[in-house]
Amino acid sequence: MALDFTAIDFETANGSRASACQVGLTKVRGGEVVATAGWLIRPPAGHDDFLEWNTRIHGITAEDVVDALTWDEQIEDLIGFAEDDVLVAHNASFDMGVLKAACEVTRFDLPAYRYACTLQVARKVYQLPSYRLPVAAEAAGFTGFSHHDAVADALACAHILIDAARRSGAAHMDDLPGLIGAKLNRIQPAVLAA
Repeated sequence: MALDFTAIDFETANGSRASACQVGLTKVRGGEVVATAGWLIRPPAGHDDFLEWNTRIHGITAEDVVDALTWDEQIEDLIGFAEDDVLVAHNASFDMGVLKAACEVTRFDLPAYRYACTLQVARKVYQLPSYRLPVAAEAAGFTGFSHHDAVADALACAHILIDAARRSGAAHMDDLPGLIGAKLNRIQPAVLAA
């Protein structure tokens, strides 16, 4: 077995978890990055206001996503990239919350992905003054990326898990709980209103 997973990161337009405006993805096979992808997303109606606070963080504006695919037009591409991999994210509760909320709002039946959190992994593996993504990525030897660009953040996240697996001897995602103490969770099915 090999260390295979897809790292994922979202940026949002506002405080709604359903307001995804960018996704970044990094595919890892055998502990090596083999592909990256990412794109802008036009958030679903009712979740599409861009707040100044969010735009200040990631730099994405409403004008940037005018011609982007909507969530329901791009979710199949996201799932096609991730396949049935374990998803990995830094502060995974946020990113899995975005995935679930946007699917609920658009009435898309999201697969029950398993996922791991590199924030949790970093806390188990490194001794750091902060476990923010740039600090944890630097500990993993990955520096100089554009934080809050979803593609760059997904790649940084992948490098954290690759380094943590190497340090702990984890050869497969299922080794993480026993060797690192990091949980593998599962996204609960979306609640689709009738």
